[in-house]
Amino acid sequence: MDIEQQTLGQLVGSFKGSRDVLRDHHAFLQRSQGKHDLPKLAGLPMLGLGGSCGKPAFQLPHVVRFDEAKLVRLEQTAQRFGMFVEYGAYPHLKLEDGGQEIAAVQDWTTLTLVFMRPSYERKEELLEAITQALA
Repeated sequence: MDIEQQTLGQLVGSFKGSRDVLRDHHAFLQRSQGKHDLPKLAGLPMLGLGGSCGKPAFQLPHVVRFDEAKLVRLEQTAQRFGMFVEYGAYPHLKLEDGGQEIAAVQDWTTLTLVFMRPSYERKEELLEAITQALA
């Protein structure tokens, strides 16, 4: 899919149903057709949406197992973008100004996903920086 034709935010919104169609499996099937032609961001494939956050998930080209050095590099990356890292079940990058969550790195599986806020203007640059920091 050409990300220029549709913004990432529009794509994410297209998968979500309004209240009046949430029990309509035909509407779901229609929305689901877009799941087979997902875009790439910073060269990384989009795999889906976060279950609770609804942010698009991008697969890193390598599996991440956190250690001290990686977390220091992740914190330095966050600082370059005016963010801090909050550690819950996994690291979340949040804006210093207001605390809005922009990205999260999930390392619980046999692959590593970065969930990215679609409306964040520097999302591609941030995703590239996170990829490099965690290599």
